[in-house]
Amino acid sequence: MDGILVNTKTDLVNKKDQVNETDMKEKKKDNLHNENKEEKPNMEDAKGLNDQELNTLDYEIACDIDHRTYFQYYFSLLKKKHLILFTFWPMDDYNLAPMKILLFIVSFSLYFTINAFFFTDETMNKIYEDDAAFNFIYQLPQIFYSSVISAVINMILKMLSLSEKKVLEIKKEKNADKAKEKADKIKKQINITLIIFIILSSLLMLFFWYFISCFCAVYENTQSVLISDTLISFILSMLYPFALNLLPGLFRIPALRAPNKDQKYKYTISGYVALI
Repeated sequence: MDGILVNTKTDLVNKKDQVNETDMKEKKKDNLHNENKEEKPNMEDAKGLNDQELNTLDYEIACDIDHRTYFQYYFSLLKKKHLILFTFWPMDDYNLAPMKILLFIVSFSLYFTINAFFFTDETMNKIYEDDAAFNFIYQLPQIFYSSVISAVINMILKMLSLSEKKVLEIKKEKNADKAKEKADKIKKQINITLIIFIILSSLLMLFFWYFISCFCAVYENTQSVLISDTLISFILSMLYPFALNLLPGLFRIPALRAPNKDQKYKYTISGYVALI
């Protein structure tokens, strides 16, 4: 009888050990499965990402979840870099709409003022000789230089007025406590940069108003030429993004569609070209 009880207990212990081993194996399989899920993102992971996040993914992850067409990628760049589209086209970005509108107003005023700076004595003489008629060929260098200078200053203003890059830093943080700590820090940084942008924009707008008022009062016959120069400069700045943003996709899309996912260098090149 005692022998039977001992054997029964031994069998129960062995069965229990087998069950525990089976449970451990199942847990290990589940853990491996979960890890593989994290290592290999799927299309579901792309649904919560906006264009900027998709455009800045690591190559390996982008190959798995970024299945946009060339024109979808091209339009995502265009919405970001074309001033009118960036300001007025609805987007799921993390920039404040009032700041985008203020940036647009300051940018247009900047084009107007920079063009006026290029009106030298030689330019005035040429306008007088042409009876205040607009001479496109003569004004072309001035239009080009003013467009370049305005674009550079706009880049600085964008750095102060746009908050998306900072917000995405918080979104990338996986740890909730660290994300909250980073959010508090970044909130202060955004508030400071926005205050600087608003003060700087106000001072610039006052200067633009004063300078253009004086210019138009002194040189009455050049007003039409100045307006023409400004409009052409602004239109050119609105046109070149359509051509320039065609380039990044020529590198990025083939890199993502490569069967062996071995064209990271093309993907890296597209990222640098997209910054221009």
